[in-house]
Amino acid sequence: MKDEMSIAGCHAQPCFRCILTAPTTTLNLHKPTAGANIQLPRLGGGLMRLKPSVLILLAMAVIATLPSSLLAEEKFTTPMIPREVLFGNPERADPQISPDGTQLGYLAPVNGVLNVWIGTLGKNDDRAVTADTKRGIRNFRWQYDNKHILYTQDVGGDENWRLYQTEIATKQTKDLTPFEKVRVELVAYDWKTPETVLLQANKRDPKLFDVYRVDLKTGKLEMDTENPGDVQGWQADNALQVRAAQVDQPDGGTIIRVRNDVKSPWRELIKWGPDETFGGISGFSPDNKKIWIATSVDVNAARLLEFDIATGERKVLASDPQFDVEGVLTNPKTDALEVVTFVKQRIAYDFIDPQMKTDYQVLQKVNHGDITGLSRALDDSKWIVTFVSDDAPVTHYVYDRASQKATFLFSDRPALEKYRLSSMKSVEFTARDGMKIYGYLTTPEGMQPKNLPMVVFVHGGPWGRDVWGYNRYAQWLANRGYAVLQVNFRGSTGYGKQYVNAGDRQWAGAMHTDLLDGKDWAVKQGVADATKVCIMGGSYGGYATLAGVAFSPEAFACGVDIVGPSNLNTLLKTIPPYWSTILSTFHKRMGDSEEVLNAQSPLFKAGQIKAPLLIGQGANDPRVNKAESDQIVAAMRKNDKAVEYYVFPDEGHGFARPANNMAFNAATENFLAKYLGGRAEPPSPDEAKLLESVKH
Repeated sequence: MKDEMSIAGCHAQPCFRCILTAPTTTLNLHKPTAGANIQLPRLGGGLMRLKPSVLILLAMAVIATLPSSLLAEEKFTTPMIPREVLFGNPERADPQISPDGTQLGYLAPVNGVLNVWIGTLGKNDDRAVTADTKRGIRNFRWQYDNKHILYTQDVGGDENWRLYQTEIATKQTKDLTPFEKVRVELVAYDWKTPETVLLQANKRDPKLFDVYRVDLKTGKLEMDTENPGDVQGWQADNALQVRAAQVDQPDGGTIIRVRNDVKSPWRELIKWGPDETFGGISGFSPDNKKIWIATSVDVNAARLLEFDIATGERKVLASDPQFDVEGVLTNPKTDALEVVTFVKQRIAYDFIDPQMKTDYQVLQKVNHGDITGLSRALDDSKWIVTFVSDDAPVTHYVYDRASQKATFLFSDRPALEKYRLSSMKSVEFTARDGMKIYGYLTTPEGMQPKNLPMVVFVHGGPWGRDVWGYNRYAQWLANRGYAVLQVNFRGSTGYGKQYVNAGDRQWAGAMHTDLLDGKDWAVKQGVADATKVCIMGGSYGGYATLAGVAFSPEAFACGVDIVGPSNLNTLLKTIPPYWSTILSTFHKRMGDSEEVLNAQSPLFKAGQIKAPLLIGQGANDPRVNKAESDQIVAAMRKNDKAVEYYVFPDEGHGFARPANNMAFNAATENFLAKYLGGRAEPPSPDEAKLLESVKH
């Protein structure tokens, strides 16, 4: 869900950009399709990219009373926004138009759990068609028959996704992939073959994804393409034929393989080394004779190239000297390339289709935010357009292309509309070695941005980035009285290969000092009080928190770590088996020896930690094993250092269930108020009870 920008969040598929990130559990289709809410990846966030939820905690003894250091309430000119408004379930989210343009699907709660709702456009017949009672459904898409929807879901955060199908009329749900300890990801679905989907699954070998063809009428599943042992990801053409594969080489480089048709042998189309940016396949031309590939070969920032599959001839479709290609938008019926996107300070659009440019110009007069989602009827007559802005909840409109009229549909969180939100400003500063570093600063609305307590809020990945727009964590922290600095430290993606390569093997080096330099910049600007700065984040952001207090023990007043690794050697020994095909990237970017990894592991510097820590962990985390948090907590307690630790038994890499997330955030508010002096909303009785039950 676009609204769910959090400490952690990323793609359901193990992508290079979001290794240490909480999943967003999206149906990971490789190209836009009618009825799907196609959106740009939101790369910011806790420990990776920002999209579903996570945050912070505190001890019950402290929760009972508000800290004496609480800022005087009279300093605030804005009311406190309740946690429930920011972190409870959205009222409605992720609207998607049906392929025939007559129905609308969206996510909304049923008894506090997100489910899929369907209604007829222009009527009031909306009803829930799924009946999940546990973690909630976070994604769905229409089938082309307009009678079913598809969605993926795991169990307890284990990220072993299954594909489900629900019939709208009967509300009956079928598990299309009822396999234990198997991860399923949607590869392709096309309107021309409405009864067939391609998915990849590590059913045959836990380390490898093969492609399977699924009959949506019968549920029959059969092998389509077997992984030879080195393929990281597959791409089907517009006829649902698997004709491209992305391979990660032993040195961290990439090979793109193609074949003329499914009966032809595979061959190498293009190869690039480990120092190129994270590129890959973006799709096929409408006639399936050409393939679109994003790569930084021969330039600094990844361009979108079109290759003739038969001859290898290439041409540039879109490029920018500094910023990598971020995404593409294709026509839902013809598959023609229409828009290429770049994420600069904000989203920039490169229009291939002039009519799309005209439509976007009309829409940009409707709302001042960035267009991040577009769900289109198959005939392209109606769109559902999603806008994201920094000072308002995520907002959706119905757009009629013929009349060029946009009609307000809903915002995800209407209860938030009555509050004044803070603006997010893009910033840049010079690091100690002269490199220019980018980021975002959010300060409390209605308060002078002078000498404020501050939270350095670190995104995950680390091969991701923070972006401009509505970020509920930044809004929450600013509303409590803190400046929020989000640094796109070197190693972050989107800024070209020089920027990302500068972070190689620098987890505890320059990536760490970029955060320190960002803090110092905010202090010199007069925004932050140097003595009241906390560092926090999830996944890689959790690692950065631990590194911050361990390697620079005087720099931060406190730290909040969510699902962050403390020992990089044990981290790499416990990664999911299906990451085996991208292990070389870890070694290239992090280090390939025990000595190098130990030197960057906060666990071995735990004796230097002075700042109090708050640590949260999901018991079922498949990416950062619970032992990563256990061992740093044990070391802290052995050294008689202040640490609070909460383990949620029904969570994985981040906190997906709103009850868990809000409880964790309740603890965080009090923790931050104690050490930084902001205001805090007292925990509810349910939150206090839950925190007490998961305290370790």
